[in-house]
Amino acid sequence: MEVLLTVEGLEKSFKDRKVLHHISFEVRKGEIMAILGPNGAGKSTTIRNIMGIMYPDAGKITFHGYEGRGIPRHKIGYLPEERGLYKNVKVMDILLYLADLKDYPVKKAKERALAYLKKFDLEGKEQMKMEELSKGMAQKVQFISAILHEPELLILDEPFSGLDPVSQELFKEEIRNLAKQGTAILLSSHQMNLVEEICDRLFMIQRGQKVIYGTLDEVKTEYANFKCTIRGNNDASRLERIPDVQRVEQKEDVSVLYLTKSVNPARWLKNLPEDLDIRELAMDRISLHEIFLDVATDRRMLLAEEKEKLQEAGEIDA
Repeated sequence: MEVLLTVEGLEKSFKDRKVLHHISFEVRKGEIMAILGPNGAGKSTTIRNIMGIMYPDAGKITFHGYEGRGIPRHKIGYLPEERGLYKNVKVMDILLYLADLKDYPVKKAKERALAYLKKFDLEGKEQMKMEELSKGMAQKVQFISAILHEPELLILDEPFSGLDPVSQELFKEEIRNLAKQGTAILLSSHQMNLVEEICDRLFMIQRGQKVIYGTLDEVKTEYANFKCTIRGNNDASRLERIPDVQRVEQKEDVSVLYLTKSVNPARWLKNLPEDLDIRELAMDRISLHEIFLDVATDRRMLLAEEKEKLQEAGEIDA
């Protein structure tokens, strides 16, 4: 797929604190890429540098062959985490105003706005002021404002905030549709279950440094060990003695066995003791949420640093 956005060697400091350390990634046409990390990891700073709200101390950002201040911002849609539409302005007026700022034809913008308002269950709300809308409704309007001008790159910072499950499904459907139409999408969210459902690739940072980068399948294969969930009355200490079991978490009659990285699931299942109480059994990899927790608690960072030290010492191969 064609690369639309390239972030290369990005560095940024505020006074004496370095918040970005040589950040590099790409966003391709028609893909949904997640940028993830705990609060303070550097996600918002990265996004603000891409948007030209601030500029990096080092490195470069390239979009369609343009760099830095020359990037055509009207080709980019942006949904910020902080909501900022004028409260005392009518919904249609604010949508048309923002589309005009992007040099988008007003007539076409109005047609698209009405269609999106209907799609997001806001039909008839176009003459209401923003302050009269609920939080979820306002979020929908802000989302529409980010996509109304048909951007080639769409940046979504916590797009599912304040939405009920039905509205979340609407947003997911529209994000997928935009990607199918060729829009490159960079998405930041703490709702890992939603990210796992819709994203093609992800870039995870902690303390301003890259810790994970790749497709969802690559990340799962590299970082997500298998786990086995068993429903039945079994003694945790006995389950812990089963080969290739790293640890066991037990709640009432449900036991979750976390397995070593090298385990072969089919072979491992054949070797389970025959007298275990198994009423239900499920085998899958740990979730993106659990991988995220590893990063948020620095476990992944510590492992990466330890591996780097061993490589430098020549004790393991690079």
